Amino acid sequence: MDEPFHKHYSQRVEQERLVAGGDHLELVRTVELLERVLPEPPARVLDIGGGPGVYASLLARRGYSVHLIDVLPLHVEQAHDRALEQPQFPFTAEVGDARDLRRVADASADVVLLFGPLYHLTERDDRLKALTEARRVVRSGGLVASVAISRFASVIDGTINGFLDDPRFVAVVERDLREGQQRNPENVEGWFTTAYFHLPQEFRSEIEEAGLEVRCVVGVEGPGGWLDLWPTHRERVLTAARLAEHVPAMSAHMLCFARG
Repeated sequence: MDEPFHKHYSQRVEQERLVAGGDHLELVRTVELLERVLPEPPARVLDIGGGPGVYASLLARRGYSVHLIDVLPLHVEQAHDRALEQPQFPFTAEVGDARDLRRVADASADVVLLFGPLYHLTERDDRLKALTEARRVVRSGGLVASVAISRFASVIDGTINGFLDDPRFVAVVERDLREGQQRNPENVEGWFTTAYFHLPQEFRSEIEEAGLEVRCVVGVEGPGGWLDLWPTHRERVLTAARLAEHVPAMSAHMLCFARG
C-alpha cells in the first residue's frame, strides 16, 4: 500500500463514513443485497478488508460469528472499539493481508466478504491472490461477496461535483478510463485515493479465474447514488437502485456474489 493510501485512511475517513448522519445509501443497499443470499446465523463470516468494522458489527448484532481482518492497524483498532460497544454481540479483529491469510484454516468460513481489497489492490496478480485465498478459506458451496468500483465512477463524480473544472482531475479521469488506475498523490479531498476501477466483465472474469462460481454481478447504489437525493428522497433512490442493479456500471460500487 502506497503513501497516499496510508495518508488517506490515517485521517479516519472510514470510521463513520457509512453511518454518520444516518445510514448511508451504500450501506443500506449492500445489506439489502446481502440479505438475499446470506445463510442463517450463526454462520461464520470472515470480513476481509473490513475496515473499522461497520459490517462486522452489524452482522454480529444479527447473530453471525464474525472475524475481521484488515491491513491497517488503525482500522483494526477502530473495529475493536466497535466490538467493545456491543459486548452482547461480540466479534473479533486482527491485522492481516487479503493476499495471505495464513492464519485462517482451509474451508473454515461460511461467508467471505471482500468489500475493500479488490479495488485497493491495483495489480491483477494481487487481486487474484486475494480471491484465491478467499476461495481457499470458504467452505465448499459457501458465499464469497466481493466489491469493485466502476471504471466510470470518477468521470461521473467529477461531472456532478465540479472536479472536472480542475485540469489535474481531468488527468486523473483520463487515466481511470484508459487503465482503471486511480491515483491521487496530493490527497486532494474528494478525489479518493490509490485504487483500481473495474469494468463489469473484467470484475466477473477475475473472480472466475480464481476458481469461484459467479452467480451475479449487481450495482449497489444505482443512478441516485450520484445525486444529492439521499436520504430526502429515500424511496425514489432505492427504487432506482433496484431497477438499475442489473446494469452494474451505473453504480459507483459493483457487488459480485460467487460460490466456493
